[in-house]
Amino acid sequence: RVYVGNLSWECQWQDLKDHMRSAGEVVYADVMMGGDGRSKGCGIVEYSNAQEALNAIARLNNSDLMGRAIFVREDREAR
Repeated sequence: RVYVGNLSWECQWQDLKDHMRSAGEVVYADVMMGGDGRSKGCGIVEYSNAQEALNAIARLNNSDLMGRAIFVREDREAR
């Protein structure tokens, strides 16, 4: 499971999933939303195994998604 930051305000979970799929099998993707229904500019992506998550961190950190350089790191939040 990885945390993705610096997302465009227009980025939807489908856009995030499509982008992150190049690193492995995405089983869950979500863009965090505020109480007002607007994106918080970050999201969570869960892969089918830990190796794919590590691959995503290595390959997709600093990649371009919708005109923004996103950052990808291990998700540190408790589930």
